This record gives sequence, structure tokens and C-alpha cells, in this order.
Amino acid sequence: MDINFTFSDTITGYVTNFNLKERWFTVVTSDEKKFKIHLTDNSYARFVRNLGEPYQDATGKMNHLLALQRQMVFAYGTFYPGESKCGENPEKNNDCDSKPIFEAQQLIFPGEGPGNYRFEEPDWWINQIDSIAHSYLEWQFNHPTEEIDYRKYRTILQLSGEKKGDYLQETDTISRLVFGFASAYLLTGKEEFLEAAEKGTQYLRDHMRFYDQDENIVYWYHGVKVEGEKETKLLTSEFGDDYDALPMYEQIYALAGPTQTMRITGDRKIMSDIDRTLDLFEKYYKDVDGEGYFSHIDPITLDPRAESLGHNKARKNWNSVGDHAPAYLINLYLATGKKEHAEFLEYTFDTITRFFPDYLNSPFVQEKFFEDWSKDQSWGWQQNRAVAGHNLKIAWNLLRMQSLTPKDEYLDFARKIAEVMPEVGCDRQRGGWYDVVDRVYKPDGKHHQYAWHDRKAWWQQEQAILAYLILHGVLKDNEYQKYAREVTAFYNAFFLDNDDGAVYFNTLANGMPYLLGNERLKGSHSMSGYHSMELCFLAAVYTNLLVKREPLNLYFKPYPNAFEDNKLRVSPDILPKGSVYIQECFIDDKPYTDFNAGELIVNLPKTDKQVKVRVKISPKAWLD
Repeated sequence: MDINFTFSDTITGYVTNFNLKERWFTVVTSDEKKFKIHLTDNSYARFVRNLGEPYQDATGKMNHLLALQRQMVFAYGTFYPGESKCGENPEKNNDCDSKPIFEAQQLIFPGEGPGNYRFEEPDWWINQIDSIAHSYLEWQFNHPTEEIDYRKYRTILQLSGEKKGDYLQETDTISRLVFGFASAYLLTGKEEFLEAAEKGTQYLRDHMRFYDQDENIVYWYHGVKVEGEKETKLLTSEFGDDYDALPMYEQIYALAGPTQTMRITGDRKIMSDIDRTLDLFEKYYKDVDGEGYFSHIDPITLDPRAESLGHNKARKNWNSVGDHAPAYLINLYLATGKKEHAEFLEYTFDTITRFFPDYLNSPFVQEKFFEDWSKDQSWGWQQNRAVAGHNLKIAWNLLRMQSLTPKDEYLDFARKIAEVMPEVGCDRQRGGWYDVVDRVYKPDGKHHQYAWHDRKAWWQQEQAILAYLILHGVLKDNEYQKYAREVTAFYNAFFLDNDDGAVYFNTLANGMPYLLGNERLKGSHSMSGYHSMELCFLAAVYTNLLVKREPLNLYFKPYPNAFEDNKLRVSPDILPKGSVYIQECFIDDKPYTDFNAGELIVNLPKTDKQVKVRVKISPKAWLD
């Protein structure tokens, strides 16, 4: 192919050689491709910086850093046509070849020196979640100037946080934002975050919850349309794929924020809602004659096989089975330690492990199913396509479950995903992970083609980061550490919006922000501070406790006698048994010693007031 045009792109790799006199350096990419990159008089460099930090120039250190073997670097620049070399038939385009020259305009260093990465600093993710949470407090509630009032909440937020022309309050997006605020409190102990989480949870209970007294179940409205003082409740989904149905993923994510808040406070009203929503799942979504959970039920009859459901009739999918664990169920187990919650988790992971692998036909899992678990490869937008992030999400959560209920099939499946996914879902030249791709090759194809585009979504980077972080943290495999560092570097280099706050929805393949349509927004049906703050919380847990072996402070604020037997469970996640312990505990800033260090349980004092608990969780030194 004769490349006789210019184009801009990004090359990401590790420095292998540097020629100061001729102003070029070479890198090897994640997949061992070699590139020669030329510098110009205008080339400049910067370090990755966190939200809330000023610009950090690295131009003055550029030559020094490029002289270091294995220094990781992102190079954004322009390919220029090189000298063409043609065969016997130069009139035929495919009989010519050229070697383009790449000139870098911008270099980004994720750290100063090989093996040094700023995002592995112990407070990196804590500072990031603090910044994101404060951005959403300001955008949604004009806090701290005004009180936190969820009547002001809007689903749609513009790039810089403004509200415009939308008065729909979606249950799921409020719940996801509440999850983010609760997670921010867990890491920082800042009262404004807990206030936002509790007020959001109460708003959901008051406006979005339906309690069926006859059945003693709770289910959640899709949302509320607010017009002045008028409030119109919307029971069924407003979205095309799920229109006029009760999709299970909406019920699942309605629990995300309240459950994370309940971990902090033990609020029994929240626990009651969770229990009654779980009863809804068992009574109406579960396939009692088969296995798993249906994806949709009819809003009137609560029947998953109703003809009114159309293409969602008697269907099962990733969301209806797999989303329980990360959205609320693991956090519910962490708060209660109850056997039935552990068994529910085991049931979902057994189902995933049994039905989702499809490696004789595709390197990606199968995500859509008919009632009998035969493949549905003609449904809506998905057809026979894969969502890269869902594969990674399975690996991440299997490793969590492996620490609770170890099974060979969990570990084998997680490893399989981790080993096959980089070749088919990761951009190993530029960095980052793709979105939706074909599960199988086209005839005579050599790549899993993109369904719509080669852009990269923030939430799919989150899944990759958490998957490879916990894989490395638990299994100590250096290849997993490499993938974790590469995607984390890409995310922090390109997704952080250092101008307006929080993170971008999508980037182009080369890492530049994509700011058109819904992907321009900071609040939408898809984005509400959930994935970005979930990432901060769990990346802090995995990086500090499993990878870097640093302590981590967590904060709780239980109500009097809220937790069963007055026992506060403070494990940050499901981690390998015995890997971490409570090093010290403070209640209302005073040292407190009544705790079980190994079991990660604080025996709360008998009191008639809410107390603030800070625990320092530390890794066991003997593990390494």
C-alpha cells in the first residue's frame, strides 16, 4: 500500500533507543511492534496529571526521559509519506510500498522513569474521586453555595456541567451518582459526600420506589418527569430496546447507590428495600423451571413470557445475570456477611461460568440468550457482537468471587478472558480498549470488525483496569501488571477533563476526546459519575492493598444499633482471605480497640448517636 497522504495518530510504547544528535527515538509497543519517532523543534512533553492539578510540563526533562530504556511514553504526531518502493507494476497501488515518517508533536509521560507511574501513588485515586464528586455536587446542586436538593437533579449535563432542556430524573442515574458519592465518603470521610448519598437514597425512596403491599415486594420506577411543581412517574422504560417493559438491569441499578450507602450507615430502611427488591427478583425474574434470570417482565402481569415484550420475551442476558454482583450484591454481602447473599453470588457466577463461554466459536463470551440458554444472535443492536467491557467485567468479578468461594472453573474462566482479550479487544499500538466488535471474523477477514466505530468509552477502560489490577494483585502475574499499567496510563492521560472536571465519555482511537452528540455530555442515561468513581474506589483498594502494599483508610458512619449484633464489617472488597487486616481504628477521632483485626469487623460501642469510624486497613506483610 502506497501511503501518499498525511494523518495524525498516537503511538504508545517503551523507549528502546534515543539519538540526541539526530533527534529521534525508538519504541516497542505492547504487542512488540517497533516504531521510529522523530522530534521537531516544536515537540513538547508533559506528565500525566490528576484532576485538580496544574499543567505539569516535561519538555525540559524530555531528553533525559527518552534516554531511559523502558520509559513508557505516549507520542501524538503526524505520519508523513516516505520514499515509495514499487515493484514491476507501479501503476497498481498494491504493488507499491512506502515507509512513512512519524514526527511527534506531543509526548505524554505517565511517570518519571521506567516502572514509575503516578497513578500508583497512594493518594492518586483518592484525590481523583474527591475531585469528581465535588464536580457533580456543584453541577447538580450548586454546592456548596446552595443546599443539596435532589429536586434540582437532572439526568442531562453538558460538557461543563450545565443543565439544559431536560427535566427527566432517571432512577438508575440518580442511584449510580449516589453510589459515587458513597464511595467518595468511604475513601475521604468528607461529610458532604455522605450527605449527598443519604439525601439521594431518601429521594429514591420517596419518589422512585413502589411498594406492593399485597405481594410485599418493592420495584422501582424508570424515572420521574418534573415540570414545575408537577411530577409524573414513569413506570416502564422509555428506551427503545426496553420500551414499555420492566428491564431487570434498571431494577438492579436502582439498588447500587442505596446499597453502597447502607454499607456506611447500616440504615435499616435501605436494607428493607433491598430485601423486598430481591424478593421481586426471585418471584418474577427468576426462571424457576430452568436457570438464571429473565431480562424483562411485563409491567402489568409481571410475566417474562408475555407477548407484549416482543423481542424481549423470555430472554436472558449478561445484565440479568451478571450485573447483580458488581452493581449491589458484592457490596450487600460485604455489609452483611450473610450466607444467603454469598449463595446468591455463587448462583450467578455458576450460571455465568456454565453458559457464557463460547470459545469454540469466538474469543468473546456469548451475551444474549433465549429461555433455554440457546444463543440469541439476532437481538436488536447486539446481533452476534461482543462488548469488550463485559468480557473484562466477568474476569474482574470472577477474581473477586474466587476469594469468597474458590472454584477451579472461576479461576480458569478469568484467566482465559485475561489471556485472549488483549489480542481482540485492546488497541496495543495506541493504548486503551475498544467498544463493540463482531464476535467472529467476516469472510476472509483477519480482524474483529468494529460495530460502529473505533472509539473508546470510559467505562470499558474501567473494566480493563479493574480486571487486570485484581488479576495481578491476587495472582502476581507480571503480564497482568503490564496490561493494568498500560490501560491505566491511557485512561489517566486522555480521559481526565482537566478543564471542566470529571472524565470524558469517549475518546477517538488516538486518545483525543470525542465531543459530539451524547458523547459530549457529563450526565446522560449512560453516564452519571458511577463508573468513574467506582474505578477510583476499587483502584485505590487494589493498588494500595494488593499491588503496592500500602495501608488504606476507610470511613463509616453507622446509626445506633443499625448493624446486626452491632458489628460493622469494614472489608473494602472481597479480597483473598487473610491478605489484609485492621491495623488501627478510631471512633469520633479517638483510638478504639474493640475490633477483630483478621475478620475486619469493628464491634461498635453501645450508643444512642451516630458515630464516625475510621479504620486503617493494611496488607499482611508475610504475603510477599
